[in-house]
Amino acid sequence: MENQELIKQCEAKAREWMTSPLYDAHTQEEVKSMVESEDKTALIDAFYRTLEFGTGGLRGIMGAGTNRMNIYTVGAATQGLSNYLNKCFAGRDEISVVVGHDCRNNSRLFAETAANIFSANGIKVYLFDDMRPTPEMSFAIRHFGCQSGIILTASHNPKEYNGYKAYWDDGAQVLAPHDKGIIDEVNKVAVADIKFTGNPALITIVGEEVDRAYLEQVHTLSIDPECIRRQKDLKIVYTPIHGTGMALIPRSLALWGFENVHCVPEQMVKDGNFPTVVSPNPENAEALTLALKLAKEIDADIVMASDPDADRVGMACKDDKGDWVLIDGNQTCMIFLYYIIMNRKAQGKMQGNEFVVKTIVTTELIKAIADKNGIKMYDCYTGFKWIARQIRLNEGKMQYIGGGEESYGFLAEDFVRDKDAVSACSLLAEICAWAKDQGKTLYDILMGIYVEYGYALNKTINVVKPGKSGADEIKAMMDRFHAEPPRELAGSKVVCVKDYATLKQTDAEGHVSDLDMPEPSNVIQWYTEDGTKVSVRPSGTEPKIKFYIEVKGEMGCPKCYASAHAVALEKVEAVKQSLGLD
Repeated sequence: MENQELIKQCEAKAREWMTSPLYDAHTQEEVKSMVESEDKTALIDAFYRTLEFGTGGLRGIMGAGTNRMNIYTVGAATQGLSNYLNKCFAGRDEISVVVGHDCRNNSRLFAETAANIFSANGIKVYLFDDMRPTPEMSFAIRHFGCQSGIILTASHNPKEYNGYKAYWDDGAQVLAPHDKGIIDEVNKVAVADIKFTGNPALITIVGEEVDRAYLEQVHTLSIDPECIRRQKDLKIVYTPIHGTGMALIPRSLALWGFENVHCVPEQMVKDGNFPTVVSPNPENAEALTLALKLAKEIDADIVMASDPDADRVGMACKDDKGDWVLIDGNQTCMIFLYYIIMNRKAQGKMQGNEFVVKTIVTTELIKAIADKNGIKMYDCYTGFKWIARQIRLNEGKMQYIGGGEESYGFLAEDFVRDKDAVSACSLLAEICAWAKDQGKTLYDILMGIYVEYGYALNKTINVVKPGKSGADEIKAMMDRFHAEPPRELAGSKVVCVKDYATLKQTDAEGHVSDLDMPEPSNVIQWYTEDGTKVSVRPSGTEPKIKFYIEVKGEMGCPKCYASAHAVALEKVEAVKQSLGLD
């Protein structure tokens, strides 16, 4: 009965789309086929709700319907953002925005649609001439002195998806109070309110000028150009996985002085269908298959990959046996920050006011590195908008030198305010050149960090719970964890509980203190006597609950890695058992 009622509601919404002159003929044909189909699954999925503009913008499957990415949902988002900008900056002679997009199907259409709507609302638009990396769009906001910017991208999601991310005048994704203000305006917009007919006089096409300015700024991040000159023949394999990285990452590597870069030819093709991979996500080994094949053929020194909008970077290197191994996001972030800190010190570039940032679910070894070297480290929530917030808070007082998160994002600069695979790939190549200059590999550098600062193994466990019943189950699990945290994990006593929903921290004696965070978040962390850390949070975009497990160990020498890793894996399994995750 409930299902029949839902079908009726969806059909009623769909018939509005079929009969209203506000919707184009192609859209109406697509809706008509869903209504007339005996199988109502597609109809329900397309119309059972309205795709929400959340704090991260929009993301969803492309197609006709209220719950889909199309020119009408993109249009409502842009009209709402335009209304908010015109309210916020009412006193300005000119309000301006940057519009960028990635390689995905419909991304150019959505970008041009958004540009027309902004201009129709009296807002000047800098529209990129073709796909560009997300970090370059962030850079362009500051470069042109704009009040906002958007990028059409679904990051590393499957090919069916697209997305819309909104940024503020500092080049970072919007935070409070602007996020809620924009959402309120978007929610007021009806399709009839959207001004689709643009003002060409307010749209400026940009490209190469921004590329050059951005790449020159990225080049200033090079800490040791002399080692690059000595190792300019470092053999690099790079893949953009059909995405925006192909536009700038090979250029950046060349500007830094690397002369032996091999791009994976099959994936240097702009294609929103991502035909050579199952998923365009450099976190997954499968996405690096072709790059690793090429690396083995030419005996490369390093493999690097960027996701479709070139904000995340994945990498692989040879281990001590010559076998190719993937470097995970925690290790990536740790290697970057270790290199930046150690080599800025060696070059005499430290002023004494530097700081680094990591997210609360990222490895604690980064804090050990920062503490031992006298560098201030900040913890923040998951997502680069929080790292950007910390940069903004310290602007003019302290010098940001790097920050990252376990999900393969790193930012080495403050002239961009989102994770950046262009600068990360360039810096990674320099780290490999520095290692080779000493007769070492990237793997040797990683082993050296473990020996000096202790070993840690990080594992993320995703428990998927689809549907409404799954959402209820996830909520019940989180409620239980907040109310009754475990007393021990894998036989080690829990000595600290951090509950970010209440912003309270409880120690082993039961003493409660405040957590200094900008707002509550549905995350809970447990720390044990033996150094284990477990973080739990529901995903904001998918029907799953995530467990981030970090266990500590010791490595007396680089050759001890295998045994330390084996012991750590056993401990992870024991932690999973304690949490009932078997």
